[in-house]
Amino acid sequence: MTVRQSIVFNGDLGSGKSTVSVEIAKRLGLRRVSVGDLYRQMAQERQMTALQLNLHAELDQAVDGYVDQLQRDIAASGESLVMDSRLAWHFFTDALKVHMITESTEAARRVLARPSGPAESYTTLEEARAKLRERSESERNRFIVRYGVDKARLRNYDLICDTTRATPEQVIEHVVDVYEGRLGADVLRAGQPLLLLDPTRVYPTEDVATLRGSWDPEAARDGAGDTAVQPLSIGYTGEYFFVVDGHRRLSAAVRGGVPMVAARLVAEVDEPVVGGMSAVDFFAAQARPGLIHDWQDAHGIALPLPEHALLGGGPVLAGEPGAGA
Repeated sequence: MTVRQSIVFNGDLGSGKSTVSVEIAKRLGLRRVSVGDLYRQMAQERQMTALQLNLHAELDQAVDGYVDQLQRDIAASGESLVMDSRLAWHFFTDALKVHMITESTEAARRVLARPSGPAESYTTLEEARAKLRERSESERNRFIVRYGVDKARLRNYDLICDTTRATPEQVIEHVVDVYEGRLGADVLRAGQPLLLLDPTRVYPTEDVATLRGSWDPEAARDGAGDTAVQPLSIGYTGEYFFVVDGHRRLSAAVRGGVPMVAARLVAEVDEPVVGGMSAVDFFAAQARPGLIHDWQDAHGIALPLPEHALLGGGPVLAGEPGAGA
């Protein structure tokens, strides 16, 4: 069993990282430090909202400087702890780096449902969704300019958890299993991020007709927690996850109601998938509107059409009907 020193959490607003990090700290008997709590306190002291403090921090380096030094000191101390911070992955080396994501409307619902404070309050779902996105982009841009790192890049992390349909208890179980070496050890040893994805939010790149008659409900038995199941191979465009290999396993997970399915990241954004095509170009070429509609109909789910599909589809791959015509 391999146990890392600390666990550091980064994640979307509304992804549940505070809830999960609190409970994991209790379960493992580790101290928890929340940089988010510190920023909210700083915002309140300055009579600002959290977004206003983020925008202010883009101009005043003293805000980030104080928090950065605190994280450096904690990382250098060697203490095993749970860190809830959007930049701890940059300062900690010997740690399990967890990035939590969720669908944007679900994130807005969660934030709206919790008690609001003077540093963070919203009145409508649309306002919450817009402000959360604006705040996240402000942070991302600040980190790129100030540190030269992109928090949206998945390879910065060891574990990515999509919490859209998973309960906090399910997320906690999986994170602890990864931390203690019972889940995803082979993927992490290979230097690839382990993905625990909501299968209803993953896009196909293969015609569902090729799967009919070969449904295998056992392929996703026990979901991401079944270490005997071969992880899916997944590409990521920076916005959408798609299957490179493992359509039958993904289909079984959707049909079985599994909230999280294990996967490995094989290509991200401009990294090549097959034949030198980047993840972005491969997805645009393969994920055609008809293919997505057929997948939805076969599984009874709703997958929003990506922008390229709304605009009429992407380029045609060599060897496909119409190529070279």
